Amino acid sequence: MSHPLEQFQYCPVCGSKRFEANSEKSKKCGDCGFEYFMNPSSANVAFILNDKNELLVTRRKNNPAKGTLDLPGGFADIGETAEEGVIREVKEETGLEVTNVSYLFSINNTYLYSNLNIPTLDLFYLCEVKDTNYLHAADDAEDCMWIPLNEIKTELFGLASLRKGLERFISSRLSPKTIHQ
Repeated sequence: MSHPLEQFQYCPVCGSKRFEANSEKSKKCGDCGFEYFMNPSSANVAFILNDKNELLVTRRKNNPAKGTLDLPGGFADIGETAEEGVIREVKEETGLEVTNVSYLFSINNTYLYSNLNIPTLDLFYLCEVKDTNYLHAADDAEDCMWIPLNEIKTELFGLASLRKGLERFISSRLSPKTIHQ
Protein backbone atom coordinates (compact mmCIF):
# COMPACT_ATOMS: atom_id res chain seq x y z
CA MET A 1 0.00 0.00 0.00
CA SER A 2 1.34 3.41 -0.93
CA HIS A 3 1.93 6.24 1.52
CA PRO A 4 -0.96 8.77 1.54
CA LEU A 5 1.43 11.61 0.67
CA GLU A 6 2.14 9.95 -2.71
CA GLN A 7 -1.35 11.08 -3.80
CA PHE A 8 -0.38 14.74 -3.48
CA GLN A 9 1.47 15.73 -6.65
CA TYR A 10 1.24 19.53 -6.56
CA CYS A 11 1.95 22.13 -3.88
CA PRO A 12 -1.40 23.26 -2.39
CA VAL A 13 -0.04 26.81 -1.94
CA CYS A 14 1.58 27.66 -5.30
CA GLY A 15 0.60 24.70 -7.52
CA SER A 16 4.21 23.73 -8.29
CA LYS A 17 4.94 20.19 -9.44
CA ARG A 18 8.15 20.36 -7.35
CA PHE A 19 6.23 19.09 -4.30
CA GLU A 20 8.56 16.36 -3.08
CA ALA A 21 9.05 14.04 -0.12
CA ASN A 22 10.90 15.79 2.69
CA SER A 23 10.55 13.15 5.41
CA GLU A 24 8.43 10.07 6.13
CA LYS A 25 5.53 12.32 7.10
CA SER A 26 5.98 15.48 5.03
CA LYS A 27 6.33 16.92 1.53
CA LYS A 28 7.98 20.23 0.74
CA CYS A 29 7.64 22.54 -2.22
CA GLY A 30 10.89 23.21 -4.09
CA ASP A 31 9.53 26.56 -5.31
CA CYS A 32 7.72 28.33 -2.44
CA GLY A 33 9.12 26.30 0.50
CA PHE A 34 5.71 25.21 1.91
CA GLU A 35 5.98 21.98 3.90
CA TYR A 36 2.90 19.80 4.42
CA PHE A 37 2.82 17.26 7.26
CA MET A 38 0.50 14.23 7.07
CA ASN A 39 -0.84 13.99 10.62
CA PRO A 40 -3.75 11.82 11.75
CA SER A 41 -7.29 13.17 11.67
CA SER A 42 -9.23 13.02 14.91
CA ALA A 43 -12.10 10.53 14.85
CA ASN A 44 -14.44 9.98 17.79
CA VAL A 45 -16.36 6.90 18.91
CA ALA A 46 -19.14 6.67 21.51
CA PHE A 47 -19.85 3.75 23.80
CA ILE A 48 -23.41 4.26 25.09
CA LEU A 49 -24.99 1.80 27.50
CA ASN A 50 -28.64 1.69 28.53
CA ASP A 51 -30.00 0.66 31.93
CA LYS A 52 -29.99 -3.02 30.81
CA ASN A 53 -26.22 -2.85 30.14
CA GLU A 54 -26.85 -3.07 26.39
CA LEU A 55 -24.58 -1.23 23.97
CA LEU A 56 -25.95 1.14 21.35
CA VAL A 57 -24.89 -0.16 17.93
CA THR A 58 -25.57 1.33 14.50
CA ARG A 59 -25.42 -0.04 10.97
CA ARG A 60 -23.27 1.83 8.43
CA LYS A 61 -25.26 3.50 5.66
CA ASN A 62 -22.20 4.39 3.56
CA ASN A 63 -18.83 3.03 2.52
CA PRO A 64 -16.35 2.11 3.73
CA ALA A 65 -17.86 -1.06 5.17
CA LYS A 66 -21.43 -0.19 4.18
CA GLY A 67 -23.99 -2.45 5.88
CA THR A 68 -21.70 -3.60 8.70
CA LEU A 69 -22.19 -2.82 12.36
CA ASP A 70 -20.73 0.38 13.76
CA LEU A 71 -20.78 2.65 16.79
CA PRO A 72 -21.94 6.27 16.81
CA GLY A 73 -19.10 8.63 15.96
CA GLY A 74 -17.12 10.29 13.23
CA PHE A 75 -14.52 12.93 12.47
CA ALA A 76 -14.10 16.04 14.58
CA ASP A 77 -14.87 19.21 12.66
CA ILE A 78 -12.53 22.17 12.45
CA GLY A 79 -13.09 24.40 15.47
CA GLU A 80 -14.60 21.78 17.78
CA THR A 81 -13.04 19.69 20.53
CA ALA A 82 -13.09 15.91 20.32
CA GLU A 83 -15.77 15.90 23.03
CA GLU A 84 -17.92 18.36 21.08
CA GLY A 85 -17.42 16.18 18.00
CA VAL A 86 -18.61 12.99 19.66
CA ILE A 87 -21.63 14.81 21.15
CA ARG A 88 -22.54 16.19 17.70
CA GLU A 89 -22.06 12.83 15.95
CA VAL A 90 -24.23 10.97 18.49
CA LYS A 91 -27.01 13.53 17.99
CA GLU A 92 -26.72 13.42 14.18
CA GLU A 93 -26.70 9.61 13.93
CA THR A 94 -29.07 8.59 16.73
CA GLY A 95 -31.04 11.65 17.85
CA LEU A 96 -29.80 11.13 21.41
CA GLU A 97 -28.62 14.02 23.59
CA VAL A 98 -25.30 13.32 25.33
CA THR A 99 -25.16 14.61 28.91
CA ASN A 100 -21.73 13.32 29.97
CA VAL A 101 -18.57 12.34 28.07
CA SER A 102 -15.64 10.42 29.60
CA TYR A 103 -12.48 9.73 27.60
CA LEU A 104 -11.40 6.06 27.71
CA PHE A 105 -8.55 5.37 25.24
CA SER A 106 -7.31 5.87 21.67
CA ILE A 107 -6.33 3.59 18.78
CA ASN A 108 -4.42 4.55 15.64
CA ASN A 109 -6.12 3.63 12.41
CA THR A 110 -6.48 4.33 8.71
CA TYR A 111 -9.77 5.21 7.07
CA LEU A 112 -10.25 4.57 3.36
CA TYR A 113 -11.99 7.57 1.80
CA SER A 114 -12.07 8.40 -1.93
CA ASN A 115 -9.36 5.77 -2.57
CA LEU A 116 -7.03 7.42 -0.04
CA ASN A 117 -6.05 5.78 3.25
CA ILE A 118 -6.31 8.65 5.71
CA PRO A 119 -4.39 8.16 8.98
CA THR A 120 -6.69 8.67 11.96
CA LEU A 121 -6.44 8.74 15.72
CA ASP A 122 -9.67 7.19 16.99
CA LEU A 123 -10.67 8.50 20.42
CA PHE A 124 -13.09 6.31 22.38
CA TYR A 125 -15.53 7.80 24.91
CA LEU A 126 -18.09 6.47 27.36
CA CYS A 127 -21.14 8.69 26.85
CA GLU A 128 -24.25 9.06 28.95
CA VAL A 129 -27.44 10.22 27.26
CA LYS A 130 -30.48 12.10 28.52
CA ASP A 131 -33.19 9.70 27.32
CA THR A 132 -32.81 6.51 25.28
CA ASN A 133 -36.47 6.63 24.15
CA TYR A 134 -35.77 9.13 21.36
CA LEU A 135 -33.44 6.81 19.45
CA HIS A 136 -33.70 6.97 15.65
CA ALA A 137 -31.19 6.31 12.89
CA ALA A 138 -30.17 9.29 10.76
CA ASP A 139 -27.22 10.76 8.85
CA ASP A 140 -24.56 8.00 8.41
CA ALA A 141 -26.53 5.42 10.42
CA GLU A 142 -28.93 3.14 8.56
CA ASP A 143 -30.23 1.54 11.76
CA CYS A 144 -29.78 1.67 15.55
CA MET A 145 -30.13 -1.17 18.01
CA TRP A 146 -29.27 -2.16 21.56
CA ILE A 147 -27.19 -5.34 21.99
CA PRO A 148 -26.22 -6.93 25.32
CA LEU A 149 -22.46 -6.62 25.87
CA ASN A 150 -22.02 -10.36 26.19
CA GLU A 151 -23.71 -10.87 22.78
CA ILE A 152 -21.55 -8.44 20.80
CA LYS A 153 -19.75 -10.16 17.91
CA THR A 154 -16.83 -7.88 17.06
CA GLU A 155 -16.28 -9.60 13.70
CA LEU A 156 -19.57 -8.05 12.48
CA PHE A 157 -18.13 -4.54 12.80
CA GLY A 158 -16.63 -3.29 9.55
CA LEU A 159 -13.78 -1.12 10.82
CA ALA A 160 -10.65 -2.65 12.37
CA SER A 161 -10.17 0.00 15.05
CA LEU A 162 -13.77 -0.48 16.22
CA ARG A 163 -13.22 -4.21 16.59
CA LYS A 164 -10.10 -3.54 18.69
CA GLY A 165 -11.85 -0.85 20.71
CA LEU A 166 -14.88 -3.07 21.34
CA GLU A 167 -12.71 -5.96 22.51
CA ARG A 168 -10.95 -3.64 24.94
CA PHE A 169 -14.18 -2.02 26.17
CA ILE A 170 -16.15 -5.25 26.54
CA SER A 171 -13.37 -7.06 28.37
CA SER A 172 -13.10 -4.16 30.81
CA ARG A 173 -16.88 -4.12 31.43
CA LEU A 174 -17.33 -7.86 31.76
CA SER A 175 -14.36 -8.29 34.11
CA PRO A 176 -13.42 -6.35 37.26
CA LYS A 177 -10.36 -4.80 35.53
CA THR A 178 -10.31 -1.22 34.31
CA ILE A 179 -9.08 0.00 30.95
CA HIS A 180 -5.31 0.50 30.83
CA GLN A 181 -3.09 1.72 28.05
